[in-house]
Amino acid sequence: MSDKEKTIEFLQFLVTGLAANSFGHRIQSKIFAGLGFQSLGDKYTAHATEELDFVEQFMDRILDLGGELKQEAAPEAPVFTDIVEFIEHDYNVSVEGIAYLNDVMESGILDTTTYDLMKVYLKDEEEDMYWSEQQLDLCKMIGKQNYLTQLLINDQNGN
Repeated sequence: MSDKEKTIEFLQFLVTGLAANSFGHRIQSKIFAGLGFQSLGDKYTAHATEELDFVEQFMDRILDLGGELKQEAAPEAPVFTDIVEFIEHDYNVSVEGIAYLNDVMESGILDTTTYDLMKVYLKDEEEDMYWSEQQLDLCKMIGKQNYLTQLLINDQNGN
């Protein structure tokens, strides 16, 4: 398999996984907003939209490389009503995903354009991971109930 074929396969893997993640984040945003945590719902809605933007860029790149787009079934993913459990889960997904992205980027299979696209995507993923890590650290410092109360107070104050 040529590097170009490997790149197309990698991009298709990202399209499938990221589209599923986007939908998962959209589901979580509805759950959190329904629980009264509107700002968290808004955050994950925006995150889902960002992910779909990357999906479109990856699909465009597949086509640029002469590949064919596929609609693949995504594996079932857990849905959470516990905010902290979800943030922890999302953090772990980010850590694993970033490690995978770094491995592929270091493999040398990516052309310059795809590599540059992956750098932008990686930066976005790292920012999301750091945000989740910050939330988990805050939760550990002040306790889960205080953390959730602070989220509600911030929502009521429009922060």
